[in-house]
Amino acid sequence: MPAENSCNVARFLRESAERVPDNCAVRFPTGRGNAPRALTFAQLDRFTAGTAALFRARGIRAGTRTLLMARPGAELILCAFALFRIGAVPVAIDPGMGLKSFLRCVKKTAPEALVGIPLALAARRVFFRKFASVKIAVAVGTRAFFRAAENFSRDENLDLGIARSGAEDLAAILFTSGSTGAPKGVCYTHGIFDAQREIIRDFYGIRPGEIDLPLLPIFALFDPALGMTTIAPEMNPAKPASLDPEKIVRAIRENNVSVSFGSPILWRKIAEYCDARGETLPSLRRVLCAGTSVPPALTALLKKTLPNAEIHSPYGATENLPVSDVTADEVLARTGALTDSGRGTCTGKILPQNRVRIIPIRDDAVASFADVPVLAENCPGEICVCGPTTTRAYFNDAPATRAAKIADPADGSLWHRMGDVGYIGSDGELWFLGRKAERVETPAGTLFTEACEPIFNTHPDVFRSALIGLGARGNETPAIVVELRAGTPKRRRAEIPAELRALALRCGATKDIRRFFVHPEKFPVDVRHNAKIHRLTLKKYYEKKLSSSGSLAAES
Repeated sequence: MPAENSCNVARFLRESAERVPDNCAVRFPTGRGNAPRALTFAQLDRFTAGTAALFRARGIRAGTRTLLMARPGAELILCAFALFRIGAVPVAIDPGMGLKSFLRCVKKTAPEALVGIPLALAARRVFFRKFASVKIAVAVGTRAFFRAAENFSRDENLDLGIARSGAEDLAAILFTSGSTGAPKGVCYTHGIFDAQREIIRDFYGIRPGEIDLPLLPIFALFDPALGMTTIAPEMNPAKPASLDPEKIVRAIRENNVSVSFGSPILWRKIAEYCDARGETLPSLRRVLCAGTSVPPALTALLKKTLPNAEIHSPYGATENLPVSDVTADEVLARTGALTDSGRGTCTGKILPQNRVRIIPIRDDAVASFADVPVLAENCPGEICVCGPTTTRAYFNDAPATRAAKIADPADGSLWHRMGDVGYIGSDGELWFLGRKAERVETPAGTLFTEACEPIFNTHPDVFRSALIGLGARGNETPAIVVELRAGTPKRRRAEIPAELRALALRCGATKDIRRFFVHPEKFPVDVRHNAKIHRLTLKKYYEKKLSSSGSLAAES
């Protein structure tokens, strides 16, 4: 049993096993047309204890940094909670961020153990220098692993104890997606996980017995802590854009799914699939759509597809989540039209547990709020947040920590610089204008992605657009790059730049943009959500293209 006053998040699975032992905890496909396998909370709790015993037998102890590369669903939940139970520290790195970035993250965290699928263990042998710190390797997801874990779980003398952990003890290292810079390992304490669970449960009204289909695998770890059933989706987490909407729709219907979290690009695929067939998903009661801004047009389509669901777009980041929240009803009734006219994207009311301040945009470190002014309402600047889910540091990265954190000498609190630009409206709502690193600074002023791109996203042939700045910061020439919708006739490509210019003239924020490019392929995007556009990559592409051609004229 957990020690008294322990904050170890593994205790939540134990509590669910005691409260609703016979409720289904996880259901996952076994492949090749076989019926899905299911585990109750009591079974999952004991299986997790058995897995923890197996890990201990292999040498994993409290505090052991353990690179976790398990498949999403039951396997991920089982291994993560077994490591929490021991007091070990799982290290989670997106598998699809690119080999070079992945190996850089491995080297930076210097994990002492590796718990992963056989392919992960093979990678360790190939890139042995990057994995030099790993002294313990446990293959998971194999028949031998499940058989061994099951044997441990059947032991009458099985240790069901949970390591005592304080609120400030390191629980996990979760890497950012690296969409606007190098991925960074965010230090999560048991106290932060605890606060996230409480906020998500209370704010969204989640109750034990609900059924969740998490389209972002890491969010499945909240399900046992909330008493929800996890339905493992059939998708490749390394390639989320390859999601087959038919399989997801079938899983939602067959399992009567009531809750789901996913990125806008995934929900677009699901909604368009349903819309084309005149179908809806009535079992869903609560949908969270996040990872990047949700276009108002997609919000309208989701409302049609999910007639009984509350659709939320929470705002936050790996370093601080959630910060604020806006509903689909609010977007459609009021804020969506403002977004399409250049006001930015409304992220809704700031959660009562959080405080938000806006400071002038700057790229250097700010040690204290005594060194920087706080801007008034409706003044764009850099978004800073402080709350119970605010992380305090990046692992083994003091420069990044200094650049991202600000101390408040008035009350001793530590604030996180979100790396985003926005403003607080006179009604107290937080508006998002884009990533700070992706702002475009021209001689005439600064342009922000979320104030410009929605103007062009209203074009019927545009799937998504990207604002980029050509040249050096401070003297950049703004340009819009568009990715066309699938099936747009090739003859239209030459006509679209002029049509985009006509749209630009309708809004003060975009009237001076005169360069437009129709991208020849899909935009480069992040792997985690498959929605965050790599605008800096597009900037390099078009600067190189213009430089090689010697032309500064608008192109398509």
